[in-house]
Amino acid sequence: MSRVLFVCLQNAGRSQISRALFDRAATDRHQARSAGTTPADAVHPEVIEVMGEVGIDLSEEHPSELTRDLAEWADVVVTMGCGDACPYIPGKRYIDWQLEDPAGQPLDQVRRIRDEIEERINGLLAELDREA
Repeated sequence: MSRVLFVCLQNAGRSQISRALFDRAATDRHQARSAGTTPADAVHPEVIEVMGEVGIDLSEEHPSELTRDLAEWADVVVTMGCGDACPYIPGKRYIDWQLEDPAGQPLDQVRRIRDEIEERINGLLAELDREA
């Protein structure tokens, strides 16, 4: 079982979408968490809306801060726009996904971001399953 940490700036959009889609697709084969380098007060409303469209409720989720302990927990750290603010832990696998921030975007754009993340999640899970 692999442990994956999804990290973005506010933990209110991309990383929340990623963790939720990963959890649904991985069932219990792998674990995921998410965090932000500068967490927002709440998940972005447009993210809550488009995730609700696919049956995932993020309305009770709260952004959390990236800590060194959390980074050390992970086998794989997927970064999304946090740049140098993400800690580097030797021995961890790092993947950087260049994704647009959904904050304040029109719903059609947030849906495209969600769908792109889902494609990347499916690819990542296929890799992790092969490595298991």
